[in-house]
Amino acid sequence: MGKNGQTSEETKQEVARQLEVIRRGAAEIIPEADLEKKVRRSVETGQPLKVKLGLDPSAPDIHIGHTVVLNKLRQFQDLGHFVQLVIGDFTGRIGDPTGKSETRKQLTEAEVKENAQTYADQLFKILDRDKTEIHFNSRWLSPLDFAAVVDLAAKTTVARMLERDDFSKRYHGGQAISVHEFFYPLMQGYDSVALESDIELGGTDQTFNLLMGRQLQAQYGQEEQVILTMPLLEGLDGVKKMSKSLGNYIGINEPAAEIYGKAMSVPDDRMLKYYELVTDLSPAELDRVQEGVKDGSIHPRDAKMGLARQLVEMYHGKEAAQEAEAGFKRVFQQRALPEDIAQVTIPVADLKDGRLWVIHLLSRLGLVASNGEARRMVKQGAVKIDEEKVTDVDAQIPLTDGMVVQVGKRKFAQVKLG
Repeated sequence: MGKNGQTSEETKQEVARQLEVIRRGAAEIIPEADLEKKVRRSVETGQPLKVKLGLDPSAPDIHIGHTVVLNKLRQFQDLGHFVQLVIGDFTGRIGDPTGKSETRKQLTEAEVKENAQTYADQLFKILDRDKTEIHFNSRWLSPLDFAAVVDLAAKTTVARMLERDDFSKRYHGGQAISVHEFFYPLMQGYDSVALESDIELGGTDQTFNLLMGRQLQAQYGQEEQVILTMPLLEGLDGVKKMSKSLGNYIGINEPAAEIYGKAMSVPDDRMLKYYELVTDLSPAELDRVQEGVKDGSIHPRDAKMGLARQLVEMYHGKEAAQEAEAGFKRVFQQRALPEDIAQVTIPVADLKDGRLWVIHLLSRLGLVASNGEARRMVKQGAVKIDEEKVTDVDAQIPLTDGMVVQVGKRKFAQVKLG
């Protein structure tokens, strides 16, 4: 019997359960063996892990790209662990140089404090306030005297700093790198020393900074933190990282109808990634959606509406999600329908697994004169089912009562299952 009152088998099962949740959606865990060791010790002793996230308060409006890491933190909390949020009110005066091609403008103390408060106001839409500690890193960085700063700087080398891709490119390109920029990863790493963090999270673009925390903890005689990086979320264009400046974002403080409408524009090939990284669905529910979309039992349009509902419900509540969906259907799905749309009954008995080949569907609805014309229309992208284009001539369409099929701009029919 372990100290936490569990048998060895129960401990083993609980460790496996936690690791499954933690690993899901993660890009990289460094090192995996240390993660398992820390989780096992936590389960055996009942002592929660301290999971850290550093926030640069220079961009206070949180969009769902930011929530990829925040949702993972919430999963740690649901497993019983504590989150250490470090608001970089001191490091924010420098600004994280990651990915930058030139020295960033330093923020004033007033700007940093204003941005930090805005962040804090939004974070608890996702995180459990009772399992979150908020720290401002000026508390331990401001008191460091010059001797302590020199000692900190001595714990790494210029060669190590130039391993960072952005610093390396600027150095070899003859662009200026201010000495103070080298202190950003050092200070972020020192945050982990000050808090004795067990795990630190960040995006894949933060790997160098996170590893600096491990390096410094080891040099200060502490157990090294585990690094867990999460993928960067592509924006609504499906290509570039979600960013407010690029306009390809969904803000968590946007109106419900705006969130719903933007979610419906997520590219089909990114939809499942959004489900996994920015919704709070359980692993079992995620598996059901992913398998349904892949095997065709869930129509991509229905899956996308489910995604939109989930996002609105997370940030505005269930009632707002229902209203947003009704509004979307009213404005977008019904805008092109003629008042005298023909209804065609298709017996359920004629369907195989509830599906019908798209070519036969168009013929049964009287929207084409022949199978040849049906194929041409599909290949030309002239066929829509509930506003979603169908371009695969071999598609097997799962029929639903009330489904609207469109060919070209003027031919419509509505399916009625008999």
